[in-house]
Amino acid sequence: MLDRRNVAARRARVADALHLIDEILVVGAGEPVPLPEGTDQTYPFRAHPEYFYLTGVDSPGGVIAFDPKDRSRERWIFFVPDVTEAERIWEGCTQQSGRSLSALEPWLVARRGRPVVNLGERLRGVRSDDALIVRAREQFTHARRTKDTTELKLLRHAANATARGFSAVRRYLRPGVTERALQIELEVGFYRVGADRTGYGTTVASGPNTAVMHFSPSGRKLRRGDFVLIDAGAEMGRYVSDVTRTFVAGGKPSPFQRELFELVLAVEEAGISRCVPGAEWKEIHLQAATELTAGLIEMGLMRGTPESLVEQGAHTLFFPHGLGHLVGLGVRDASGRLPGRAEDHSPALKNLRMDLPLAAGYVTTVEPGLYFIPAILNDPHRRKRFRTCVNWSLVERHLGIGGVRIEDNVLVTDRQP
Repeated sequence: MLDRRNVAARRARVADALHLIDEILVVGAGEPVPLPEGTDQTYPFRAHPEYFYLTGVDSPGGVIAFDPKDRSRERWIFFVPDVTEAERIWEGCTQQSGRSLSALEPWLVARRGRPVVNLGERLRGVRSDDALIVRAREQFTHARRTKDTTELKLLRHAANATARGFSAVRRYLRPGVTERALQIELEVGFYRVGADRTGYGTTVASGPNTAVMHFSPSGRKLRRGDFVLIDAGAEMGRYVSDVTRTFVAGGKPSPFQRELFELVLAVEEAGISRCVPGAEWKEIHLQAATELTAGLIEMGLMRGTPESLVEQGAHTLFFPHGLGHLVGLGVRDASGRLPGRAEDHSPALKNLRMDLPLAAGYVTTVEPGLYFIPAILNDPHRRKRFRTCVNWSLVERHLGIGGVRIEDNVLVTDRQP
């Protein structure tokens, strides 16, 4: 839970970043989404991260508003919904401190004619210029990228809970155990050390399913020699961890599996070492792509020079995603591009979602992977385009193997990652 000083510091930081002069800011928490069929239930609610960052409150319906021209202590005003009798009875809700949400409309009317920046979950009936919203959101997002001490403490708690879960699941990595059973043991490990919930949908995949990057656990039983890929993270106080490990079920990896795993691990470790202030993320990604490609050439799977293959985008046949993303208030928190940067459409950067220089206080994932994805490798267009770049007969021998990904969360510091 955030204390008052922490909340005040965050609000001051955002106000400085937005440079509002005449514009007023309203940030909505959002509303819960009901489940169908009249069950009186909703999908699990998470307040919009921009709202949570400014309030520390994870309840629906609230609005935090800011008027830069108000020189009183109440430049920031917290509007909260009135709790109904039904909510008190059925859900045990208590009234939050703050002004009644019914006071928001008069507050806005008193400022009629001034530009409104509507962030968070946008409020209905509040007119705001889209270009103004885009600019303000870029600035807000950039201000949130550097994590404060409270955020880092929660991220470490989430990482520790995640590590406990992965430690607990190792003993069950044997033939005959289902993917779903592994998910249960993993998540129980999170909750036993205080996790609030999982940070995102857990991936547990085995055998050919490991080629599906966001696979939902099924009843498939592990077979001896299967790759088992687990991508999961615990959440603590809204802050999440995001970790991936790849194992071999019930025995020793084959020589080919070992080569794949050791290549991905070496590239991950090199990527982590490059996470220093000022380093451009797209350069770290390109170096990882080049190293993965060089390894695939050594294994006989690709032909050519690493640099030329990456320039053509041939590496995306086996590495079809970016090297990582920032984490924090969610699994892809405040990633994206530096304000003012345009999207790079070059083949080498086709799948990159983050383009910015790293800075001290950023927390990023590093997650190289290599996969044998039938939907990519059996695609006639790709086979024609890259016919001389790939040893297709060797690829076909390994199409059912799945994939390997290794992922850790890295804090960028002024010393070393």
